[in-house]
Amino acid sequence: MALAYDPLFITSDKSPMDVPPSTPPPMNLTQDDLKRIAAYKAVDFVESGMVLGLGTGSTAKHAVARIGELLRQGKLSNIVGIPTSKKTEEQALSLGIPLSDLDAHPVIDLSIDGADEVDPRLNLVKGRGGSLLREKMIEGASKKFVVIVDESKMVKHIGGSGLALPVEVVPFCWKFTAEKLREVMEGYGGCEARLRLGGGEGGEAFVTDNGNYIVDMYLEKDMGDLWAVSDAILRLPGVVEHGMFLDMASTVIIAGELGVKIKNKHSSCCC
Repeated sequence: MALAYDPLFITSDKSPMDVPPSTPPPMNLTQDDLKRIAAYKAVDFVESGMVLGLGTGSTAKHAVARIGELLRQGKLSNIVGIPTSKKTEEQALSLGIPLSDLDAHPVIDLSIDGADEVDPRLNLVKGRGGSLLREKMIEGASKKFVVIVDESKMVKHIGGSGLALPVEVVPFCWKFTAEKLREVMEGYGGCEARLRLGGGEGGEAFVTDNGNYIVDMYLEKDMGDLWAVSDAILRLPGVVEHGMFLDMASTVIIAGELGVKIKNKHSSCCC
């Protein structure tokens, strides 16, 4: 995958910026390189004195690392981080980032996090890393929510990647809840509902930081009205939260082979 020598140049929402003739030969960058580039661009939004929501996952970890680096260099100060998972909490503490929680800071200045899918209206799927409930609580309390992705995460519609739409459920009678989810989704194109496993030898269920399970829904078609689907899922007893983040992202930063594209909520267009 090739990117211009300066990987942080920005394209418009509509078309890529032409690379100047004098630009040095392109570099080959991995998907992780693209995630890091998007994350570093997002940290440009951070200012000293902010309360920050710290995301979870393979992209967000680069943003957390960058914030820690800038704090060590003295380029940022008086930052308070609100982590969206135990894993992010551990990373932030190791970097010397001061931490707090929503009880102490119910309004967050800025959250930075990745996403598993982004549709043309900047609706998101999140939670394939298992932290969707805390992510939604913290990012929903944020004045600005910046999402960082590589271009592979852009989809025509939610579920378009063919990967899971996660739903966090209580462990009690999870099979009952999974079946109710499947029945509800029959009215929205259908799905296969599977319990997420933790990857251990015994095949135990994956357990979230909140002590819950996750049922992964593999969608068969475009669901259509996402708000109607959201309401239908959340009405089910046993459901804690789902991984659709609707109308929450303020800005999406997309790193791709032609550079970094920034889409804002009120100016987003088709991918």
